[in-house]
Amino acid sequence: MLLALTGCTQRAHDRNQETITEAAARTEQAGLAMTVPGTLAAGFADLQSTVKGRIGMAIMPVGGDRAVSFGAWTSGPAWSTMKVPLTIAALRRNPALSTYAAANAITQSDNAAADVLWQSLGTSQEAAQAVEAVLREGGDAKTAVPAARARADASAFGQADWALTDQVEFASRLPCLAQSGTVVNLMQQITPQQRWGLGAFNNAQYKGGWGPDPQGAYLVRQFGLVPAAGGQFAVAFAAQPDSGVFNDGMTLLDRMTTLITQHLGELSGGKCQG
Repeated sequence: MLLALTGCTQRAHDRNQETITEAAARTEQAGLAMTVPGTLAAGFADLQSTVKGRIGMAIMPVGGDRAVSFGAWTSGPAWSTMKVPLTIAALRRNPALSTYAAANAITQSDNAAADVLWQSLGTSQEAAQAVEAVLREGGDAKTAVPAARARADASAFGQADWALTDQVEFASRLPCLAQSGTVVNLMQQITPQQRWGLGAFNNAQYKGGWGPDPQGAYLVRQFGLVPAAGGQFAVAFAAQPDSGVFNDGMTLLDRMTTLITQHLGELSGGKCQG
């Protein structure tokens, strides 16, 4: 079941009232049952109605097989969030690769370190295929990683169009992937300057990504894993403020994190199967 709530108008709110109060019922997920509280759905609709811009969020338990999504923003450039599958691919290809490059690419979102990882995968085409292979293994059957730069000022992999639902599905399988432990651990060591959004949770493992469109307006996004009863659940969210200002996007991610915090006790986590 995919729940999409815009909450932009009273009419839309009324039309979705049954969905909201029914709490997205129980979503069966490979032996797991995640209850998405109607209060969270209603809270997101209320939040979105106050936002000057577009926001989106998707959640899914680890080990589950369906995402629940909210909001008008659904897909866009991955930016530095794509450094997670990139780093996994690079460490698999060359275990002796400098841990400095891997650590800096994740914990500091260092672009030069990420370029080292990309180049270690061979030609641009080989690198793109290697990162895509990690995405496929993580359940993302759709996202294409470009081999060539679409923009001179941005990495090729960072401009991959990564939908929130595909990203959260990958996140829900991330801790279950072979040789992912190093990267998942690094996602818990994010530099203090980047501990906004999911960084508010104790022991969350996450990665942010942000950048301007050709007109200079910022998209800010983040995905990761949050501890909850029964294990962990995956979250992916994004904000594109009308102002185009990075700090405004970061603030919107903080507000979505606060909303999740208010309903954390109502959400169920999961664990890797088998």
